[in-house]
Amino acid sequence: MTLARRQALLAWAKRQEAWIIEDDYDSEYRYRGQPVPALKSLDGDERVLYTGTFSKVLFPAIKLAYLVVPRVQVATFRHVMRGLGHGCPTLTQAVVADFIDEGHFARHLKRMRALYKERRENLRQALAHHLGNRIQLDLQAGGMHLLARLPDGVDDVALANRAASAGLGGHALSAWYLSSARQSGLLLSFTNVIDAAHADALAARLAALMG
Repeated sequence: MTLARRQALLAWAKRQEAWIIEDDYDSEYRYRGQPVPALKSLDGDERVLYTGTFSKVLFPAIKLAYLVVPRVQVATFRHVMRGLGHGCPTLTQAVVADFIDEGHFARHLKRMRALYKERRENLRQALAHHLGNRIQLDLQAGGMHLLARLPDGVDDVALANRAASAGLGGHALSAWYLSSARQSGLLLSFTNVIDAAHADALAARLAALMG
C-alpha cells in the first residue's frame, strides 16, 4: 500500500473505532527503494496491532511470534494469553532478545537481503530464458516471492497442481482473488533457489510442464 492509502486506512480505523492487524515482515526483505513506513509507525491513535514471527526471518522451527499492542491493551492481552495457557518458552525468548540486542539480528537481515536479492535475480533470468514471452514477470520491491503472470486462458490452478505433483512449489494467483475478475499466474518463492544452475533446472522443469 502507498503511504497515502496507509494514512487513509488509519483515518478509517479511527472513525470506526476499528482494529488493524498488521503483519509487515516483507519490509525486512526489500531489494530496491526505501521501505514504506509500517502502519504501526504512523499510528498516532493506537488502532494497529502489529504482529510478526521469527519463523520467517530466522528459521521455522523456532516457533516464536510477537504482537505489539497499544499500551492500554497490554493488560487485556496478557490476561487472555494466560487464560489460553499458551506461550513461548522463556529460554527461547531470552536467546532471541540477546540476539537482537547484540546486533546479530540486524546483521543477519542484511546478509539475507543480499542473498535473496541474488536468488531472485537467478530465478528471474532462468524463467525469462526458458519461458520467454509465455509469462510476464512481476517483481515487487520486496518479499520472498515473484509473480509469473500467465496468458489469458491458462488454468493456473491446474498448472500449480501439476507443479506440486512434480515436486515444484508455486501457488495459483487466481486463488487469491475475492472477485470473479481474476488473472492467471503463479506465485513462486525464490528463497530456496541455491544458485543459477539450480534456478535454471527449476525453470526448465516448469517450462516442460507448461508444454
